[in-house]
Amino acid sequence: MVPNDGKELQSNANKLSVTWVGHATTLVQIDGVNVLTDPIWSERCSPLSFAGPKRYTPPGISIPNLPKIDVIILSHNHYDHTDLPSLKQLEEKFHPLVLTGLGNKKLLLGEGMQNVKEMDWWDETKFGSVQFTFAPTQHFSGRGLFDRDETLWGSFVITGKDETVYFAGDTGYYSHFKEIASRFPKIDVAILPIGATEPRWLMEPVHVDPKEAVRSFLDLKAKFLVPMHYMTFVLSDEPLDSPVPRTKEAMKESGISESALIPLKIGETRFF
Repeated sequence: MVPNDGKELQSNANKLSVTWVGHATTLVQIDGVNVLTDPIWSERCSPLSFAGPKRYTPPGISIPNLPKIDVIILSHNHYDHTDLPSLKQLEEKFHPLVLTGLGNKKLLLGEGMQNVKEMDWWDETKFGSVQFTFAPTQHFSGRGLFDRDETLWGSFVITGKDETVYFAGDTGYYSHFKEIASRFPKIDVAILPIGATEPRWLMEPVHVDPKEAVRSFLDLKAKFLVPMHYMTFVLSDEPLDSPVPRTKEAMKESGISESALIPLKIGETRFF
């Protein structure tokens, strides 16, 4: 983990940057627009504040040190990706536009979000010069026992004037990566999950492992891979620090230069 006081981010007017806050939470800066992905600052990813998976590493930047957040993108409604306490804090401070899949608006409005837009797969929304496209993934949704798959899950393609970032959310490996690449042939940065992968018999349909993340990266034809969804919450059986070495090995086996992998430390920013 590296300390991040947010000053460099607050003064960044136009450079493309990605900061890893932890888990699937990243801050993407593109064309002067500040975007948060699946924000979670809570101590637990659970419907209960006193039980459930507990944070192993603290968030890489505090909410008060963030630059003004313009847009929040939510890939799906699982507790580790749609964290209502964090969203309430961000709403109070920034009043951002919140983009989410079909069926999630009611929950978010009921929790105090003011500006929520639901999207179907391949829907597009603009904020300034930046276009957001909601794209398919292979996953599922649900926050309780009786609402499985009642709301839509997905990923986001963030397209600026000159650069494009892909945020995968949670996903198993499927042909959708190639379909996304066919529609967006110049992806600069792919933010892909590499953790919460074991045991495979359980996780394979919904979480890519490091080898599949590299395969997805190749399908997307992106320039850089920023890994996420590890080192924050203990959600599976693999050692918390194992995904990056396994990803490096998979890239080596696939003949990809290790320079394409950007394994950020929690709190670290990379400018592109």
